[in-house]
Amino acid sequence: MGNLKSVALTLLLSVSILHLPFAKSVWFLNYHIHITNDLPLLNSPPGKPNLFLRCKSKDKDIGDKAMVKGQDYTWDTKINALQTTLFFCNARWEGRKRRIFDAFVANRDDKRCLEYHGSCMWSVREDGIYFSRNNVTWFNEYPW
Repeated sequence: MGNLKSVALTLLLSVSILHLPFAKSVWFLNYHIHITNDLPLLNSPPGKPNLFLRCKSKDKDIGDKAMVKGQDYTWDTKINALQTTLFFCNARWEGRKRRIFDAFVANRDDKRCLEYHGSCMWSVREDGIYFSRNNVTWFNEYPW
C-alpha cells in the first residue's frame, strides 16, 4: 500500500508541476547566450584578438575563445529542474583589464532572457560588460 501512495503522489506532483506557468518556459526552452567583443582596437592591429574569454558551468566547460573586435561567442543551455544553472566567464582585455562575470544565472535570467526569444546578450566594452534583453537598450552590469 505504501508503494501505491508513493506512486500516486509522484504522479500528482508531476502533473501539477507541468501545469505551472513557468514550467514550459523554464525547463524546456533553450537559452542562447551571446557575448560580443565591442572593445576598441586602441593599439591592437585589426584582425588580432584583444578579448579572451573562458566560460563554464559546474558541469560544462564551453572553452577558451580568443576574439577579434565584433566577434560573437555563443552557446545554448537549458535550466535544470532545481533552477540552479549558472555559467560564468573570465574576460580578459589584452594588456588592460580582467573581470569574472555571471553570463547566465537561472533565477536571474529565466524571465529577462525569455522576453527576447530566450537570448541573453552581452557586449564587452571599454567601460564594462553590458547586458541587453532586447538588443536595443544596454545596461553596464559589470564595470571593469
